Amino acid sequence: MARIETTLSIGEVAKRTGTAVSAIRYYDDEGLIRSERNNAGQRRFLRSEIRRVSFILIAQELGFSLNQIRTQLDQLPDKRTPTKRDWGKMSKHFRGELDKRITQLEELRDKLDGCIGCGCLSLDACRLYNKDDRAAQKGDGPRYLMGDVAEVD
Repeated sequence: MARIETTLSIGEVAKRTGTAVSAIRYYDDEGLIRSERNNAGQRRFLRSEIRRVSFILIAQELGFSLNQIRTQLDQLPDKRTPTKRDWGKMSKHFRGELDKRITQLEELRDKLDGCIGCGCLSLDACRLYNKDDRAAQKGDGPRYLMGDVAEVD
């Protein structure tokens, strides 16, 4: 690792990224970012870890879980910091996932409009959308929100 003079403390990384020290510690413990310990046992970070933290924050803002973010970061050689080219590749993956979510949200919105129009808001009592509670035959959970299709009479 680089000399201690060229590294940052956990507090400096937190300040530079606007992230809580506890979050930086968590990201490090989870292997999303890397640190080394100095002789006093304090975590020290290369400046490039600021970019990794920023990537994590952006991806979280887009609604991705830390496991999804880890999957993307693990694809980088030697766990290096994402470059502009890396971000281009990762953003294609993220874009596809966001497009799926947008479609799901649009479908949910359209179903919600119909349900609100009915006024009952009860799937087991809805004669139009879930007659005789047919959704229960498909299994547990919100079947139509999980992707099952309502059968129309």
